[in-house]
Amino acid sequence: MSDPGDSIPSAQLPISASAPGKCIVFGEHAVVHGGPELLFAIDLRSQVILQAADGSSLNGDRTASRTHPYFGRALAEIPPPGGGVSVTSVSRVPRSSGLGSSAAFVAALAAGLSAIRGGADRPTLAQRAFSIEQGAQGVGSPGDTSAAVAGGFLALNTARGTPLWEVSDGSRSWSVRRVVDPHWTWIVADSGIPRRTADAVKAVAERMQRPDGPALLDRFRSVAERGIDSVGREDRGETGRCLRENQELLRDAGVSHDRLEALLDAARPSSDGEKLTGAGRGGSIVALPKPGRELETARKIARAGGVPFVVRPADDGARLL
Repeated sequence: MSDPGDSIPSAQLPISASAPGKCIVFGEHAVVHGGPELLFAIDLRSQVILQAADGSSLNGDRTASRTHPYFGRALAEIPPPGGGVSVTSVSRVPRSSGLGSSAAFVAALAAGLSAIRGGADRPTLAQRAFSIEQGAQGVGSPGDTSAAVAGGFLALNTARGTPLWEVSDGSRSWSVRRVVDPHWTWIVADSGIPRRTADAVKAVAERMQRPDGPALLDRFRSVAERGIDSVGREDRGETGRCLRENQELLRDAGVSHDRLEALLDAARPSSDGEKLTGAGRGGSIVALPKPGRELETARKIARAGGVPFVVRPADDGARLL
């Protein structure tokens, strides 16, 4: 696994780097407000190839430093020596799906740019990747980028697990810890409905301003804590119950979607638990299929219109290839 002592080394161009997407199990939205979150890196990855160039471009687009917010922020955060770099990007992480496509791209690109500037340790890379993504989105928490940098199972804002690093946006900070992987097989499924993280996060922030907002946030925190504990104890039954309770709260927060609900209904008979994953209002679901029923669950989700992936946690975070 990629941990703080495992640094990105110094390297010369050309460089290739990759990083995994992610799946949030518990705590999306609540983590933005300081609540706990549990997530893991998935074995779907993004790759970037960096080559020397007179000016900067992304997939041949020489205007990308101005028009592609993540690329532009990355170049501003970690300027390439000589002022230019040609980047080619390919990805197996579906875009706008809630599975961390932007975090995987940012972490891989930050690893490559850091390498040509002398290398970086993991905590530094995690901070850089978060600063790039938050700067591009305007909102968010460092869970996605930390998972892309570290790999494996991570928890934020909880005392459980082994400390990895803290990440800050200048006014708030989040603690990131390595937690035990129960070695379960999961299914993530893209609904095909694109969503924008910033829109969903802002909608939930407005929801939290209602009179019952603080009570709703407390319920989010409670189910995340119980869910993190149940995964740590490898208690599938309690984890499934927490997944479904978390989904009820996400419905209350207004970030579910009819297509997501159809995929959840399809997964429910053969799963221990299921919920949307990521910002919501489209994007993806995550299901914990009953042992031996993984393919059955995937087929049911596909028949309901989703694009399922049977995934396991990816041990390797961002790395040079």
